[in-house]
Amino acid sequence: MQVTPELYQDMQKQAVPHSNTKINVLMAFVTGGSICTVGQLLFTVFQNLGFSQLQSMAWTSITLVFLSALLTGLGIYQKLARHAGAGTLVPITGFANAIASSAIESKTEGFILGIGTKIFTIAGPVILYGTAASVIYGLIYYLMQIFNI
Repeated sequence: MQVTPELYQDMQKQAVPHSNTKINVLMAFVTGGSICTVGQLLFTVFQNLGFSQLQSMAWTSITLVFLSALLTGLGIYQKLARHAGAGTLVPITGFANAIASSAIESKTEGFILGIGTKIFTIAGPVILYGTAASVIYGLIYYLMQIFNI
């Protein structure tokens, strides 16, 4: 049987599950916004406890990472992500989830050959390309400052 591009597209349309984009976007927006709202509430609580702005920002980040890792370990974050989609990828909580998920999946292989080598499997590219991009942007910014551009 010869598979033509038209036949392949028809087969692909039948195989790919259909999703409601409007609902997915709404759920991602609500979930991501809720995570950010929790972050703002934590920041406000820390400031009301007498922490400086810098300390409040640090403790807010620490708390969000801890909660994300805890919810990942309990299996709750994955259930939330299944319904919320991209809304759970809010940078700091999504990154913590990626690290914790990799650690949980590889823990049976031991601390060194399991967790130690595979913990950054998902997050490694983010770190690599984020660092490389920041170096490039920093150099561009530096050159722009030198030449008053």
